[in-house]
Formats: sequence, C-alpha cells, structure tokens
Amino acid sequence: MKNIINLNQNNLAKIANRIACPKYNRTDIKTGIVHVGIGGFHRAHEAFYTDQLLHDESVKEWGICGVALLDFDTKIYNTLKEQDGLYTLIVKELDGSLTKRVIGSIVEYLFAPENPSKVIEKMASPDVKIITLTITEGGYNYNEATRAFDFENPLIQHDLEHSQAPKTIFGYLTEALKLRQQRGLKGVTIQSCDNIQGNGHMAKKMLLSYVEKAAPELVSWIEKNVSFPNSMVDRITPATSPTDISNLLETSGIEDAWPVVCEPFKQWVIEDDFIAGRPAWETVGAQFVEDVVPFEKMKLSLLNAGHSVLGILGDLMGYATIDESVHNNEINRFLTNYMNIEVTPTLAGLEGVNLDEYKQSLLQRFGNIYIKDQIDRICSESSAKFPIFILPTVNKQLEKNGPVEFASFVVAAWAIYSLGKNENGKPLLIKDAMKAILNEKAILAKENPEAFLEIASIFGKLNDSKIFVNAYTTAYNNIVKYGVEKCVIAINNKVIK
Repeated sequence: MKNIINLNQNNLAKIANRIACPKYNRTDIKTGIVHVGIGGFHRAHEAFYTDQLLHDESVKEWGICGVALLDFDTKIYNTLKEQDGLYTLIVKELDGSLTKRVIGSIVEYLFAPENPSKVIEKMASPDVKIITLTITEGGYNYNEATRAFDFENPLIQHDLEHSQAPKTIFGYLTEALKLRQQRGLKGVTIQSCDNIQGNGHMAKKMLLSYVEKAAPELVSWIEKNVSFPNSMVDRITPATSPTDISNLLETSGIEDAWPVVCEPFKQWVIEDDFIAGRPAWETVGAQFVEDVVPFEKMKLSLLNAGHSVLGILGDLMGYATIDESVHNNEINRFLTNYMNIEVTPTLAGLEGVNLDEYKQSLLQRFGNIYIKDQIDRICSESSAKFPIFILPTVNKQLEKNGPVEFASFVVAAWAIYSLGKNENGKPLLIKDAMKAILNEKAILAKENPEAFLEIASIFGKLNDSKIFVNAYTTAYNNIVKYGVEKCVIAINNKVIK
C-alpha cells in the first residue's frame, strides 16, 4: 500500500500526484449555488459538472454550498467538513477499470439542524443565484390522492408555528425568500434535480402552496422573481460500500471517509429558465432545451421504473444487486416486454432519440457487474417512487384501454414484498416512510388482495378501475400460488414474437 494521505485541502497537491484533482484555486471560488441534499447522486452529478466547469479559469462565481437538511445527514456533513468539502468520485467503467478524481466544487457546507439561521442567510445571500435540490421524491410533500400539498405532515405544522427554526425545505425557502424581498435583492432560481416529471413545476406548486398559508404576502413576489426550470437527471449512483472505501485506500493510498461511486453514463437536460443567470454547464456536457418534459417522461418511465421492476422482482427472488436481477433471463425479458408493450406507446415528442437504442442501453447499464447497485437501495421509499415512475404509465394505458398486465404484476409483487420476506423466507430490508401502512395493508391483502390498493396517497383512485384490479388480483394470486419466476415465465410466453 502506498503512503496514506488524508483527503483535505492541505494534502491536495500530494494527492494530485496519484489521481486527478481540481486544478483551480478553490479559495478564489465564490458560492453562487446553494444545494440542499448532498448525498451521493448530487456529488456524482451536479457537483461533478460544476467541478469540470470551474476548470475554466474565467469561472469563479459558481461554487456550491452544500446543505445537509436532516438530522440523518450528520455523517455526510461531518465528512465534508473534515475533508474541506473534497471527496473522490470513482467511476466504475464497463470493463471493470476505475476512473478516479477528486471533486472540489463544494466550497462551503452547512448543517441545517445545527444552525437554521445560517442556512437561511446563505440562501438569501446576494451572491447566490441558484438553489438546487435533491430532496428525494418524497421530499416534495405531495399527496397522490388529493394531488395537493400535505399540510397534515407534522414537520410542516412545526414549520408553520416555528418559522425561524424550520425542519423542511419549504420552511427554509420561505424564510430565505422573505429576506430577499425585504432587502430588495434580485430573485433566484430554484432548480429541482429530483426524479419527478415536471420537477420544476412540482417544486413551484408545492412551495407556493406552503407560502400561501405561511406568508401569503410573499406569493406575488415569488411569481415575479423566482424561476423553477424543469430538468432531467441521470446517473446510476449506488450506495458507497466499505469495500469501495478500502479499495480506494489500497490502490491510491487516499483516505476518504465517503467517496462516491457511479457508472460512466451521465445525462442532464435542463430548461433554460434561470432568472438570475446560470453556469455554462452546456460546455461540460449538459443540454439546455425549451421543453424537458418528453425527456423526463422517457427517463422516469423507462430507467427509473425499470429499476423498480428489477428491484421488487429481484428482491423477492433473493437477489441482492440489480445486475444479478437483470442477468436473470426471464426478468430481463419481462422488463423488455414491459418497456416495449406498456411504456413505449405512452412516449412522444422525443426528436433525435432512438428509443430502441436507449432501451438497449438501459439493460446494459443495469447489467454493469461492477456497479453492484444494492436492491434495497433501489427499493427504498417505493411508496414515493411508484406514483411517479410506474402509475403514470398505468393511468395512460387505462385511458385508452391499453395493456397493463406487466405493471399490475409489479404492483402485486410489491404488495407481497411489503409483507417483509422474500420467497426463501428471509427478511427483506424495507426502507420506506410508509413502511407501517404498507405492511398493514399487505397483511390484509393476504385475504383480500385489493386491500393494498386502498392506500389512496399512493394509488389515488386506481382501485376504481376494474381492468387494473382484475389484472392485479390475478397476478397477486398467481404469485402466491406459483412464485415470481414461474409467473414471469408465463407472462413472457404470452407475448407474440
């Protein structure tokens, strides 16, 4: 093993002799972006693009201040603090080789629970032109049944009563925008980087819903001074494992408490609607377009839904990683059929995109044996993912009396998965904010499969559709009787070649 070097700013010159490092002077970089949610995906995506941009010596105003919003984020905050915002990005290439580089674009870092006012002040800083978000699908506080902001959320109720010490993104943004208005400052762009179709529209709708109750006098100012561009983001970023950390230490002699691993593929399509200026991310591979919605829909309903399909079916069958699941020929065929038969007919407006090539590339990416994307990560928070990734395809097909057999099978598998054991009787690691209600309905579904569809915040009024309910119930009973793999084979064999 090489001499060990701790990753921090003082050691950067030494580390640069071993792997690629920032060549720009980080002390010259001014914070122009506040990013909330400094997990692995942000650090493999937006922070990576921004790091590449900062190598242009004329660009000095687009450093990132990373905000850890939740108590759960203590570890990542402490890691970045100890490492001066630096971390190693490890790209796992398809041939098994590793491309490593240190990323330096996060030049500040704040822990919201420790000092809420400091975060609010930073968001209100005149230097900050953009506030970006990766707060997960569930972070937008959207109720699928009411299609409205969920004011019953205890954290939201807390923020309404304790505006100076908020706990949610909506409380923080509202207080920061109040300060910008009071101080006569220019507006700001709020840019979602989450996997939600129309993520900018969602961010605007949910924020304004909160503001109308918390600070109604602010609504008109936001309408005039804040923009919310939609964007589509894509880069598979599995959870960092202890092996990833030890391999970096052994091969490079670099001690990094939380490196990020990702696939080589990356994509960022953004609507060019930035009210206070923006970085020239297009010079480092991002794509700015007038309308991002078709690209979003393609990605959410093919890649993200595909992940959920592989995760739920694979977990029930005892697989641990996504590549294991997709290398099961029958699951691979099932996913291919689902994408071709049920998803593709719902997609349109994709000029310049070869859908067949895109779908084939997804199967290759899912099958990258070096990524080892843990299935429990993919299946986490499925209650927030299904309404965004899979149910829009179902609803679109039902509108035109189209096929829903594959999607209904996945929902049925999810109901059985929510019982908490795989087909070998081993416990499943279920991470979901709605875990208790999912399990409660899953138990009831053993006697009445439709009970699982009664979770209105997830399924809305889907249980009113006889076509879907019949397909779902048939799938549920077949999985219980024959197991996932035999049922998958049977469905695949129905497809006319």
